[in-house]
Amino acid sequence: MATGQALTNLARAAVGLGAGASLLQASIYNVEGGYRAVMFDRLRGVQNKVAGEGTHFRIPWLQTPHVFDVRIRPRNISSNTGTKDLQVVTINLRVLSRPVEEFLPTIFSSLGLDYDERVLPSIGNEVLKAVVAQYNAEQLITQRENVSQQVREELTKRASEFHIALEDVAITDLKFGKEFTAAIESKQVAQQESERARLLVLKSEQEKKAAIIKAEGESEAAKLVSESLEQSPALVELRRIEAAKDIADTLSRSRNVTYLPSGGQNLLLSIGAAN
Repeated sequence: MATGQALTNLARAAVGLGAGASLLQASIYNVEGGYRAVMFDRLRGVQNKVAGEGTHFRIPWLQTPHVFDVRIRPRNISSNTGTKDLQVVTINLRVLSRPVEEFLPTIFSSLGLDYDERVLPSIGNEVLKAVVAQYNAEQLITQRENVSQQVREELTKRASEFHIALEDVAITDLKFGKEFTAAIESKQVAQQESERARLLVLKSEQEKKAAIIKAEGESEAAKLVSESLEQSPALVELRRIEAAKDIADTLSRSRNVTYLPSGGQNLLLSIGAAN
């Protein structure tokens, strides 16, 4: 009889301990690193206090913690929109975002845990369409840095209205329609042809200038020689002697000449005398 009573008491104690352990386990929850928790109370609604990393207590059934990831998360936003000159362009935007921790209760009440899915795609498309409409298609290429900066400023301002902080916003890709791409290629070919024609014109002008300079130099040289001849008749005689030597040297190497008279003192002078 005593043994049965002891077993009954032991069973009751085990049940009590099990119920206590279950109650204790249900009364605590953990928040991992990089996360924050917002408490929902069935009687008082969403609590304003944000629970940080670590182990926390709650009232079972009455309170339910909802955990947010507050780490920076990347997101790609793609938008098809039109430029100022009515060209269709597809823009890909990379956004690094995180929720503002002190406003997590407000975010949970108004948007829920999937706040970024609800907000970022819509405001991203809104800002991209508004900014791109201010530029021509060519300006999107030549002024890409300015466009990216304006998109960053406008999108950061809009995201702050929903208590979302943007750490970085950048345009990663621009794709234009086939017609505009073909027009750009044709323009580049035309520019290359124009540059080639310009270089040919410059080359022709340089060659013309060189020919003029050469002709002026030859004219000046002839003028100087003429003046020298007028001033010194002996120079003419010297030139005749040099020419005679050249002719005699040429004839001596010719196969058609087999005999040269040795009587005269000078070949050229003899020819001159004969004339």
